[in-house]
Amino acid sequence: MSRLLTQIPGPRSQELTARRKGAVAAGVGSTLPVYIDHAEDGLLVDVDGNRLIDLGSGIAVTGVGNPAPRVAAGVHEQIDRFSHTCFMVTPYEGYVEVCERLNALTPGTHEKRSVLFNSGAEAVENAVKIARHVTGRAAVVVFDHAYHGRTNLTMALTAKAMPYKHRFGPFAPEVYRVPMSYPFRDGLGGPEAAARAFDVIEKQVGASDVACVVIEPVQGEGGFIAPAPGFLPALSAWCRERGVLLVADEIQTGFCRTGTWFACEHEGVVPDLVTTAKGMAGGLPLAGVTGRAEVLDAVHPGGLGGTYGGNPVACAAALGAIDTMTELDLNAAARRIEAFVLPRLRAAVGADGDVRGRGAMLAVEFAAQTPEVAARVAAACHASGVVVLTCGTYGNVLRLLPPLVIPDDLLAEGVAVLEKAITEGVGR
Repeated sequence: MSRLLTQIPGPRSQELTARRKGAVAAGVGSTLPVYIDHAEDGLLVDVDGNRLIDLGSGIAVTGVGNPAPRVAAGVHEQIDRFSHTCFMVTPYEGYVEVCERLNALTPGTHEKRSVLFNSGAEAVENAVKIARHVTGRAAVVVFDHAYHGRTNLTMALTAKAMPYKHRFGPFAPEVYRVPMSYPFRDGLGGPEAAARAFDVIEKQVGASDVACVVIEPVQGEGGFIAPAPGFLPALSAWCRERGVLLVADEIQTGFCRTGTWFACEHEGVVPDLVTTAKGMAGGLPLAGVTGRAEVLDAVHPGGLGGTYGGNPVACAAALGAIDTMTELDLNAAARRIEAFVLPRLRAAVGADGDVRGRGAMLAVEFAAQTPEVAARVAAACHASGVVVLTCGTYGNVLRLLPPLVIPDDLLAEGVAVLEKAITEGVGR
């Protein structure tokens, strides 16, 4: 169970914060300035001995546990053998095996190929590169409230200015933004919201100039927005009919997070390209682009890659993580988390907002489009030793990303703290 020995942050964390100010760039933020010494499933233990309930998983990264036994064992075994060769110089089996797993797990029965990178932003950027190369077109369509990364191109794809884009331009050209299906705010059904988006594309871009449409099946940083039923299938059909590649950014939604291996599966959507990262390697940096064989193989040799992409230690971690997901049936675990958490949060929030989500990717959007209530609720949780995150274009969304292996008693304790914080935070 959780345990607080000091105020949050404690004296040792405060000392480290003082050291940080003289060493770490001020532009790097932290949600909760407690410094972690070690972790257990569902718990973060800080340098002051405080045991914090983790409902964030390092932003959906440590779903399989922290540390996960199979991940740790794979890392130790691999690091004792070798740490790096660069797959583009002298390859190794782990890279091939991770690609085989991605090809088998991602949606669709068609023949696939994969390529590995270091981060989600790098994966998205390379998916766009591939789409432009294969189609010979330049335009990229993205959506309101999207978040795709912090590189120059992915900043252009990202919708939110502060803190991600402010004074970092100019950005990559030929990126076009269209309305997203946002049931809580627009009240539109999926087909109607899709038609609205298509109208903007046809008028402002022209379908014949679009290389790809990039979408998070459930938006992450933008507010955990799940489009209305029918939106994603309509988008997939529109792309297929016009020779536009559909890129599913499954970086936050993938690997059992929403109760299926990938969020596209909820409506049977089969993308042309899928980007992955976060939960794939149990905390080590690894990302991928997986897609149709004829698309990936169309890029000339040497056109894809990177010095550290598919590092052997990260690949070993990914194989251990995927084995864990399979053996523990973490898709079912995510669905159990949803079944326990959603009714309780809906009762706590009532008419003061929207409670939504799939699997262990859950959110509360407070009705006011201002950050004050969400910030107040998050601060109360933090003071009580429960790590939660905020998000949303307006900062008014509280998001939960618990480890998929979190023990039932810890989950119940964390949700009880959150319920109390919500009731007090909205002034009831």
